[in-house]
Amino acid sequence: MNNISIVILAAGKGSRMKSPKAKVLHNISGKPMLYHITKESLHVSDDVTIVVAHQKDAVIAEISKDFPDVTFVVQDDVNFPGTGGAMKNVTAKNEKVLVLNGDMPLITADALQGFLDTNADIVLSIFDLVDPSGYGRVKIENGEVSYIVEQKDASKDELCITHVNAGIYAFKKEILEKYIPKLSNANAQNEYYLTDVIKMAKDDGLLIKPLLVDEEHFKGVNSKIDLAASEVIMQNRIRNKWMAEGVIMNLPETIFIEEGVVFEGECIVENNCRITGKSLVKNSIIKSSSVVEDSVVIDSDIGPLAHIRPASHIEATHIGNFVEVKKSTLKGVKAGHLSYLGDAQIDEGTNIGAGTITCNYDGVKKYKTIIGKNVFVGSDTQLVAPVIIEDDVMIAAGTTVTSATVPKGSLVISRTKMKFLEGFYYKFFGKK
Repeated sequence: MNNISIVILAAGKGSRMKSPKAKVLHNISGKPMLYHITKESLHVSDDVTIVVAHQKDAVIAEISKDFPDVTFVVQDDVNFPGTGGAMKNVTAKNEKVLVLNGDMPLITADALQGFLDTNADIVLSIFDLVDPSGYGRVKIENGEVSYIVEQKDASKDELCITHVNAGIYAFKKEILEKYIPKLSNANAQNEYYLTDVIKMAKDDGLLIKPLLVDEEHFKGVNSKIDLAASEVIMQNRIRNKWMAEGVIMNLPETIFIEEGVVFEGECIVENNCRITGKSLVKNSIIKSSSVVEDSVVIDSDIGPLAHIRPASHIEATHIGNFVEVKKSTLKGVKAGHLSYLGDAQIDEGTNIGAGTITCNYDGVKKYKTIIGKNVFVGSDTQLVAPVIIEDDVMIAAGTTVTSATVPKGSLVISRTKMKFLEGFYYKFFGKK
């Protein structure tokens, strides 16, 4: 690992998100914003600290699920608000400290390399924008940062500066140790600003270098509009990654794939599909407008217009249009259309007819349906769980199976005798 510590500032409320949820917990491609930046940070350093305050318990609980070794520091945002206040109780292990923002989910380990390669007391990230409105301006002279001025305090000439502060900094550790205790909140917001460290360091003649970064990787998310724009970028990255690994995607811009999804072997994903959670798709086809949620699909074809709900395992199976599978294991099965298979275990050679339903819920508990090998289930069949259907069984169309066990080799049929009431139509409608 590099000789650098990373601090992620994730204490803010994010009021512009118009949401009761902490800003850094809003999802992009199935994971919180803070997850993405934490994951990339751990590719750079084994010393990662996250500073939290607003909804701290929820933030810590969510991120700890995936990153149990990350350190959390709770900011005293009442007595020490602001970015400088967030650094008050941070102790870094390494000689250089990279300070990131938790609302920049598009940062990658490669994009952070420039901070590691630059030898200066402080490295300040900058954008070069055609329209810098709303940003603090960065004055650069002779290749060094001269000062930062907020837009509201900028002169007419300073407003013409196109270099703006991107909000990411790399400090030598001794600089933070020296200047953080000297910060003052004597300003309009009564906050402690990390940018004041840069001013004090510059006044003391230290070397502050600018680092030009691209807006895509360092884009901040401050609103639901920003969230949607970042989602587009993240989805492009995920899809491009898997297409580079050999996955065929038809109209990829219409396909949504979450962060935890894995593809193996030869796979095809058709247009308008959604694949989420920790799904594994191996040597399979996901046909148009299908949804796969947190499930395993191996050597199978799904859809079109199928819904595979969480905790399903589907192998060597055909799932057709308008079939819903939930928490079920299917191996070597054909379920061509219009069926619900929930809490089921179905073995190879079995055919599920159209309109088949596993009645798995009695209003209080859910029960399991177990179907053996080479079972032929006729159309419009209801299987009232708990039920076991042994191998080599035929179930006639229109049957409701209520027996706890259907023995091997049998035919099951449950129908009322068909009757004809002659002339009923004419009597009912008063016609001859």
